[in-house]
Amino acid sequence: MRLTAPTTIVFLLSVILAVLALLSLIVDIPFVGLHRFAFMTGAWAALMIGAMFRGL
Repeated sequence: MRLTAPTTIVFLLSVILAVLALLSLIVDIPFVGLHRFAFMTGAWAALMIGAMFRGL
């Protein structure tokens, strides 16, 4: 299986999710702080799915 670069939208989505998760360590963000691990896992999953499937 060849890996491809994710599209800009998928990349930005994963960066935003990861930054929100990391920022919730410093600043109190109500929903994100409770689900920090899920946000970071979602960022990783979005990036991996974008790399595995062509056109995403």
